[in-house]
Amino acid sequence: MDTLADLIARHAQPGRLDWIGLRPDRLAPLTPVSSATLTEAGLTGDHARPGKRAVTLIQAEHLPVIAALVGLEALTPETLRRNLVISRLNLAALRGRTIAIGTSRLRLTGPCAPCSRMERALGPGGYTAMRGHGGWCATVETPGEIALGDEVIPT
Repeated sequence: MDTLADLIARHAQPGRLDWIGLRPDRLAPLTPVSSATLTEAGLTGDHARPGKRAVTLIQAEHLPVIAALVGLEALTPETLRRNLVISRLNLAALRGRTIAIGTSRLRLTGPCAPCSRMERALGPGGYTAMRGHGGWCATVETPGEIALGDEVIPT
């Protein structure tokens, strides 16, 4: 019989890196890129700094949920201001764990709370729609290179 630890550690498949976005300044729009370098301070070209919020991630499967909650047909990752969009892997199940993307390693440190700008970006109720779907913060444990299509593997 599997232990609880075995069940928690098991994932149906690896994830995939679907989108990368850089914010050159705090309030600047995100710029999509096809690859990036991760340093301890986060993505090169992004305004982040070292620590538990060096990189922000959101699960691709949450984009249509957030869109539905605010009455939109679709939602682009730029609107939500997260650095990485990951699909096919339950990020919530990885809190406190390390993931490998490309040659880098990230540790998911905790939920990434929505900011008040979501009311302007998504309309009334945007902040509330993001609650529980706003993504995750991570520290960079191993700097490296990442690119669209990279597998995301819990380690």
